[in-house]
Amino acid sequence: MMDRWLDSLSDRFVLDRRSLAPASNDASFRRYFRIDAGKTAEVPSFIVMDAPPPQEDCRPFVHAAAVFDRAGVNVPKVLAADLDQGFLLLSDFGSTTYLSRLDAGSAPGLYRDALLALVGMQKASARGVFPDYSREILERELMLFPEWYLHRHKQVDLDDNQRRVLLDSFALILENNVAQTSVFVHRDYHSRNLMVLPPGCNPGILDFQDALHGPITYDLVSLLRDAYLRWDEEQVLDWAIRYWEMARQEGLPVTPDFAAFYRDFEWMGLQRHLKVLGIFARLHHRDGKDNYLKDMPLVLDYVLQVVRRYVDLAPLARLLETIENRTPSSGYTF
Repeated sequence: MMDRWLDSLSDRFVLDRRSLAPASNDASFRRYFRIDAGKTAEVPSFIVMDAPPPQEDCRPFVHAAAVFDRAGVNVPKVLAADLDQGFLLLSDFGSTTYLSRLDAGSAPGLYRDALLALVGMQKASARGVFPDYSREILERELMLFPEWYLHRHKQVDLDDNQRRVLLDSFALILENNVAQTSVFVHRDYHSRNLMVLPPGCNPGILDFQDALHGPITYDLVSLLRDAYLRWDEEQVLDWAIRYWEMARQEGLPVTPDFAAFYRDFEWMGLQRHLKVLGIFARLHHRDGKDNYLKDMPLVLDYVLQVVRRYVDLAPLARLLETIENRTPSSGYTF
């Protein structure tokens, strides 16, 4: 079907069908292909998205692309679409991800660009554009952790007391998350979804189709506590402060006390990383995608770092240390 759809575009685009090749891997049912343009085209190539219904729906992608384009951030242009069949023709940002380029020399400039783009995206926020990142959605995501990570991956069945500790801790996490000011949330704003483009165009932003309206720290913690690479906490603090200062200057509703903001950042990250452990386990056990297993230890380290830091999360810290056979922490900071 995709071949016929590409043929139907021949009056608008010159596409070298022989060049069609996979462009990236995805954790969903979506597939991406790169296809060369004709020699007279202004660009060398395009991206073809195949999002097969009913597993995927292209409409949220098209909608979010238009919203973020109006916000002035760099997202792919939707050049042609067949929403019923799940086909899109997109502009091509190339194959150089932030993850492949980041090092001590390039990180300051690339992260400055990413923070500026994030602030610009958040400044465009308005209610009703994307669904709310509700408590119900946040809780449903958290429950992936006991279902897929603890039960399926670790083969741990919690007793009643342990389950109560987990659910009480989840309630505290959710209380913090839903109390944060809401803005547009990309939901996967990290090094694999940010592309290195020519100067003045960074970053190219991908994988935004699940955007919601929710906690202001969500995308920042996705970026700075990335599941695929680690930065020293001093560096994370530096970038978090830079974002916080940018956001305040641009009138975004961040809390005026940085310590309170950083606490929100950490508790939001805890929700995200518990969810990610569940998702990585599900990708392995249900979908046969084993490549995410290597990223679990870093995500677990993020979780333990936060639960060991806050007195209110001490019961959860002890539970996780028991499950993971980790040495108990010696104390709590806040």
